[in-house]
Amino acid sequence: MIRYLNSADGIRPDQLKGFFEGWPSPPTPETHATIMRGSYRVVLALDEDRDTVVGFITAVSDGVLAAYIPLLEVLPQYRRRGIGRELVTRMQEELAELYMVDLVCDEAVKSFYVSLGMKPALAMTVRRLDRQSGTTPESK
Repeated sequence: MIRYLNSADGIRPDQLKGFFEGWPSPPTPETHATIMRGSYRVVLALDEDRDTVVGFITAVSDGVLAAYIPLLEVLPQYRRRGIGRELVTRMQEELAELYMVDLVCDEAVKSFYVSLGMKPALAMTVRRLDRQSGTTPESK
């Protein structure tokens, strides 16, 4: 059974395996747990039968006007079950008091976000791939 949580409190790194699919240098489960604890809001999908997180979404915010959703992921074996849609819907509810909620996505998933009421907009990004794991090159 999938249970949705609005907190990462009590989530252990061993419950966070398999995420960041396709990333050349993914964050460790320990770093992933730190990311979630440091987020303004987080929603998790927990498979209670397996005691593992199977999906998550995070938001960072100033808490007044704006939020940004940097991460949404569902483990491959749990996709196409509505978990991603539920995570986004719950996060939109969490952020409903804010003026703007932004995210940047690949073209391949644009229609998914449009179906959830989001509108396309121009975005600019910087990606420092040497820092993708969440650690600086000096700390390795």
